[in-house]
Amino acid sequence: MSLHHNIQTPNEEAPATPTLKEAFWYWLKLGFISFGGPAGQISIMHHDLVEKKRWISEKRFLHALNYCMVLPGPEAQQLATYIGWLMHRTWGGLIAGCLFVLPSFFILMALTFIYLRFGNQPLVAGVLYGIKPAVVAIVLFAAYRIGSRALKNKWLWLISLAAFVAITLLRLPFPLIVLFAALIGYIGSKYSPATFSAGGGHQASDKSFGKAVIDDNTPAPKHAKFNLRHLVKVFVVGITIWILAMAVLMAVYGWQATLTQMGWFFTKAALLTFGGAYAVLPYVYQGAVDHYHWLSATQMIDGLALGETTPGPLIMVVAFVGFMGGWTQHVFGIDNLLLSGVVAASVVTFFTFLPSFLFIFLGAPFIESTQNNLKFTAPLTAITAAVVGVILSLALFFAMHVFMPNQLTIPQSTMHIDWLAVVLAIVGFMALYKLKISIIKLILAYALIGLALSYLI
Repeated sequence: MSLHHNIQTPNEEAPATPTLKEAFWYWLKLGFISFGGPAGQISIMHHDLVEKKRWISEKRFLHALNYCMVLPGPEAQQLATYIGWLMHRTWGGLIAGCLFVLPSFFILMALTFIYLRFGNQPLVAGVLYGIKPAVVAIVLFAAYRIGSRALKNKWLWLISLAAFVAITLLRLPFPLIVLFAALIGYIGSKYSPATFSAGGGHQASDKSFGKAVIDDNTPAPKHAKFNLRHLVKVFVVGITIWILAMAVLMAVYGWQATLTQMGWFFTKAALLTFGGAYAVLPYVYQGAVDHYHWLSATQMIDGLALGETTPGPLIMVVAFVGFMGGWTQHVFGIDNLLLSGVVAASVVTFFTFLPSFLFIFLGAPFIESTQNNLKFTAPLTAITAAVVGVILSLALFFAMHVFMPNQLTIPQSTMHIDWLAVVLAIVGFMALYKLKISIIKLILAYALIGLALSYLI
């Protein structure tokens, strides 16, 4: 019987269990091709691991995904870590999670260096001019996509509106908004459970792709069985790594130093990324631009534009923020700007992703041992509704800076609106909405438009 048939038969055998070396090369490849944001990355993994290689069944794949969806952090990277851990223990999880991130980390650092050195060159400035309206369209479309799935009744719409007002007009910090939303969801579930049952997990289809290495009824391996002693050990190791890293930064540079503050700030950011990177970007903006002044608002938009062009999780834009902060703050002196940027980006990336690994290694054994659907729906549904409002606020912020560059302090009557950027953003949104064009294709097309405009204008 061919292993390539999609219809499972009773006699069909599972593929051979992949070695750690085979898994290593797959996760490395994935790190270079994982474009398209969380949805695209999860789709690629499903096609490769469930349909093609059959390393894991769809039911087990989606069971893991449901857990990753309720965690703060990049769910696609956490899903890769989960599956790597399930197949090859801790080393498998570390390899999968790290290789999911490292290619985009190095690519983004190279792009950031080029941006800093040549960003004012007409050709580079033209490309960035073209990409910025695309970013506005992408963030707006993200708000629409999440909102259409999450806002299922008027109460969830009200939570979303309240979050928009809270962060846009009242300037409340993002963590407080998340906390209030979770509290509303928790209380609401007691009095009106149906209102907050809109957020459900991903459900497996009836289609079978054949027997998998880790199949529906494959017993959990020894390392995947819940053990309280092991849980405590993992927690202590994870917290110890974090404490030691912070202690080294404090001992060498002091608490108020840029690198130490980056470690502390991005640890908090990592714990607040419910709803993906778009949701936490306002918090990163509040800290990195308004409070610490590591970069400007325009540079933040440029960073998101660069982040959209690279593979890997979009939250990797924090590496751009770190590089910019290290460079502008002259961490190692004016003569060592490149070293300052690279070290700062590395510090930021380490503290951003450490909690993601800890969440998987702590929680996955419990999830595998129970094999039950998760029921975090009420607080999660409310948080997701609030996230829609926050993302919409982010889109408005980007739009103001792109459509009215450097003129936000001028009286409204004298403001100059860049109508070409407005038209490009509208066309970009319609291309995503109507034509279903991929994000990377939109970015590349708009980069070419910007390049052409640099010659014409």
